Amino acid sequence: MSTPGTSAISPSARLTWVVGLVLLIAAPFIGLYPVFMMKALCFAIFACAFNLLLGYTGLLSFGHAAYFGAAAYATGWLVRSAGMPPEIGLLAGTVFAAVLGLVVGLIAIRRQGIYFAMITLAMAQMVYFVWLQLKFTGGEDGLQGVPRGQLFGLFPLSNPLVMYYTVLAVFVAVFLFIVRVVHSPYGQVLKAIRENEPRAISLGYDVDRYKLMAFVLSTAIAGLAGSLKTVVLGFATLSDAHWSLSGEVVLMTLLGGMGTFAGPVIGAFTIIGLQDFLADRVGSWVTVIIGVIFVVCVLAFRKGIVGELLAWQQRRRAR
Repeated sequence: MSTPGTSAISPSARLTWVVGLVLLIAAPFIGLYPVFMMKALCFAIFACAFNLLLGYTGLLSFGHAAYFGAAAYATGWLVRSAGMPPEIGLLAGTVFAAVLGLVVGLIAIRRQGIYFAMITLAMAQMVYFVWLQLKFTGGEDGLQGVPRGQLFGLFPLSNPLVMYYTVLAVFVAVFLFIVRVVHSPYGQVLKAIRENEPRAISLGYDVDRYKLMAFVLSTAIAGLAGSLKTVVLGFATLSDAHWSLSGEVVLMTLLGGMGTFAGPVIGAFTIIGLQDFLADRVGSWVTVIIGVIFVVCVLAFRKGIVGELLAWQQRRRAR
């Protein structure tokens, strides 16, 4: 049984994506704050990375913030302290997250279900403690004052529009890459593992190797999101590696629609938008409000926003 969004891409879906891209391109000119949009796009990349692991492979990681935060610190230190250009910082942060994901994956991938989730959480907490203790991270103060610099020595990222369209270009590239991966033969094997792992094993697939590759790929993309967020906002803090952020990315994915391409993007924009809108109005109560939204979503819209829309379309066509 396939989930919505895992079948071939329909013309209507392509049209929706084009309209969405046009809106994102026009966002700075229609009154949307560029910094908010860039932050939302960074977390949309993070949610897409997590969805690749949970929605298409069936692996629930409770420690994905570890790779987001690790890349954020690596990029921040290289760009601020080592004087590296931003493109090198982004690449190094992504590679660092992938290597960390490989180490954790080799340990966690041997277990399934709740045991896999608990191992990823435990390893993430260990990584969080390391960032708390190391001197170069700034401890509880974080790594502040990361300059944006110039991309390839030509494009001044200090210009908000240049920075915004750079982030948008990275987001589009990651989104299309994930679509390509999911629709490739490798992606079909991942979905087979998610649906029926014993059957995939009986067909001769090295399931652990496929899951490890998916885990590393997901952590690398999560690292890219963390690196990009550091360049955009100019700092990396302990909240980037905290377990609560791992919970937020789960919420983004489920709220938007697990196993769909657009779902994590919608979920990320919804959560970041609510946090930004409610932070000055209700203070710490924003966490309670988002929690209530999550409960309502789970009870009434179990497939998420995009998943329910796709299911409604299918029911309408069936009539």
